[in-house]
Amino acid sequence: MTVRMTATARTGSTTRTGSTTRTAAGTGAGTPHPVHPAGTVRPPTAPALVVVAHGSRDPRALSTVRALLGRVRALRPALPVRLGHIELNAPLLPDTLTALGDGAAVLAPLLLSRGHHVARDIPEMAGASPARTRVAAPLGPHPLLVDALHARLLEAGWPVGAGPEHAVVLASAGSRALASRTDTARTAALLAARLGVPVLPAYASAAAPTVPEAVRALTARGHRRVAVASCFTAPGRFATECAAAAPWIVSAPLGTHPAMARLLLHRYDEALKTGGAPARRTVAVG
Repeated sequence: MTVRMTATARTGSTTRTGSTTRTAAGTGAGTPHPVHPAGTVRPPTAPALVVVAHGSRDPRALSTVRALLGRVRALRPALPVRLGHIELNAPLLPDTLTALGDGAAVLAPLLLSRGHHVARDIPEMAGASPARTRVAAPLGPHPLLVDALHARLLEAGWPVGAGPEHAVVLASAGSRALASRTDTARTAALLAARLGVPVLPAYASAAAPTVPEAVRALTARGHRRVAVASCFTAPGRFATECAAAAPWIVSAPLGTHPAMARLLLHRYDEALKTGGAPARRTVAVG
């Protein structure tokens, strides 16, 4: 049998054979684009977007988060989108990451400030998995978050021409972390600039003032129409408790508002550009 050899040409670390290019292993240049029989080059798969929700015993929370992920997929159909929870609901984040194997992923917290979950829990869960991960920033503060808050207030009956008698309490979950309260205060300031009225942050737990305390403070300043803006991603116990303290109108949780889907994708893109926060790698001992 006669074997016909095809001439090859080497340039640096690349070997060319006909119209096919192969990158030599171990050059540090990364994985080459695969070349298919038709001669087309398939771009590398983008890292998965893993949306990290807190979890809730309220069944409306899980259905809301799943609907929000549906909006994200509709905006970017080619992007792999997964869901992981910190607690209370399946799939839990460690299980979602395990299913990814050693694949790449950006973890986007469906959380509104830099609390303990963002600073510690999510990076540690990511670091314990084999997946190659980076952690995006939380959703707030950001103008897109304010878009959603404003829209929900309008839906609840907030007047377009609000006057001096109007004010808003921005109700959020609360955290002992100073960074979380700083973020919430910044979101309140952005919403105040948008509405042209005072906006006072308040918390359901772990921080002060509470929603009733904030309402009383604004009423004492002469604001007779005090609305409560729900700064929650989905229905749940805290959102329900804060709504019950509203003396006038209260907005619905942010849920599936289109700005929320755009904001998740913005945080994903931002993490890809900046590298995101590093995962805390855990080392087994023993």
